[in-house]
Amino acid sequence: MTPPAHPGRMLFVNLPVADVARSRAFFGALGFSFNPAFSDETSACMLVGEHAFVMLLVREKFADFAHLPVGDPTTHTLSLFTFSVTSRDDVDAVGAAALAAGGREADGAEDHGFMYSRSFFDLDGHGWQVMWMDPAAVLGDEASAAAAEEVAAPA
Repeated sequence: MTPPAHPGRMLFVNLPVADVARSRAFFGALGFSFNPAFSDETSACMLVGEHAFVMLLVREKFADFAHLPVGDPTTHTLSLFTFSVTSRDDVDAVGAAALAAGGREADGAEDHGFMYSRSFFDLDGHGWQVMWMDPAAVLGDEASAAAAEEVAAPA
């Protein structure tokens, strides 16, 4: 894997939601935590990784930042968000937690051998995918990744 072009750079994704408290509870049920220094009644700063955050913003606050009309994620795909977990079992656990917390399944599990994922829609209709990838595939060990893919292929 190549080193990052900008080490230490942070990523903030802004996401419009109807109800910050409800969205915070939903994502909290999936295991995410929040930075209270950047959260209030109109926003919640969700920690996704060491340098990656999702800002859950009430639609009105999001609209203040946007220069175009805010789309409706229940009728149009605006973007898809994917995050990784450390095991296949974690994929299933997070997927089940999303459904138990009120999310909707987007499609069933996808098993590519070296990669396994589940997709769901959050409370506002935004598309999310939770995935696990074999560390050998991430590190570029093509032989291991190809062998894992063969195992997953139907006979």
